[in-house]
Amino acid sequence: MNNRFEADLQDLESRGRLRSLRSRSGIDFTSNDYLGLAESDELTRAAADAIARGVPVGSGGSRLLRGNHPEHEALEAEAAAYFGAETALYFSGGFTANHAVFSTLPQRGDLVIHDELVHASVHEGLRCGRADHVAVAHNDVDAFEAAIVRWRSTGGNGQPWLSVESLYSMDGDSPDIAGLMTVADRHGAMLVVDEAHATGVLGPQGRGLAAAFEGRENVITLHTCGKALGTAGGFILASRAIRDFLVNRARPFIFATAPSPLVAAVTRAALRISRTMPERRERLARLVAFAGDELRRQCNVAPSGSQILPVIIGADRAAVAVAASLQRRGFDIRAVRPPTVPEGTSRLRLALTLNVDEATVADLFAALAEDMRRAA
Repeated sequence: MNNRFEADLQDLESRGRLRSLRSRSGIDFTSNDYLGLAESDELTRAAADAIARGVPVGSGGSRLLRGNHPEHEALEAEAAAYFGAETALYFSGGFTANHAVFSTLPQRGDLVIHDELVHASVHEGLRCGRADHVAVAHNDVDAFEAAIVRWRSTGGNGQPWLSVESLYSMDGDSPDIAGLMTVADRHGAMLVVDEAHATGVLGPQGRGLAAAFEGRENVITLHTCGKALGTAGGFILASRAIRDFLVNRARPFIFATAPSPLVAAVTRAALRISRTMPERRERLARLVAFAGDELRRQCNVAPSGSQILPVIIGADRAAVAVAASLQRRGFDIRAVRPPTVPEGTSRLRLALTLNVDEATVADLFAALAEDMRRAA
């Protein structure tokens, strides 16, 4: 009975794409803990304080049953105020939040137009949803508008939805959000911006790259907590009508056990740190600038300009080999292969966090340059 699974695994291995779990080891150039909060003293104290005042670890049920805890509601109120939206709805993870949005909100007769590189969670939500959907070229504002025009010309009369990330997780680049907002306004579209990798890092007070448009009726944003904020979960920021519709119609919300109240309490502390301690973002920005200069100087690779630095290797096995060499040198670097990235673009995805310093970054790129020369 298991033969078909084993055959598939063997096929993955033959193409250099077999994945496996491994323990963390080496210097962190892989995690999304951009502000170094995940193991920080500040969040450790916040967890201890919450336990001391009786905040439970588990919720005990879905939020529509007994699982709705005051910490969830306090976190949502603080998140809405911080990000500048009318309301927030807290989910156990960003994947679940994205899945809820796209499986629930776009209706039959609508069209979702998404950047070809959006998160897998968007694709999974669309598979379960009612609306038609189409991918367009990466970071091409005109392509979004052209897709709406084509759809209308063939009889499409529902609502268009535009879906993008504000900072792409595998490329480290950003779209023209103001341009997309103009397209959305011109065509009566909803704009959904996944801020997962920008939350806490980019925009005013770390509020993301769509902060200027937060709170508008035709804007929905997703902010995750498991990256720069150092905890777990994800928020949907939207109007009250959209929030209430999700509470009543989103199966990933209705039928899921509520997130841990303890994690919600710690996330409140993470939001306060992001709001009141800009020095973490400033340190990261300096590290990003230094790393970009070193990557260009030592490896002749153009930097993305963000804390996500992709180094395209090309072939799957070559990317795995370079990553393995760097791991042996003590750097936690992972190869990213299709289907996570397009065919022929297997890469090292280097993430900069406050868990490293400039000297370590320089050492990494010296080792990378040597390995890339050897692999050429």
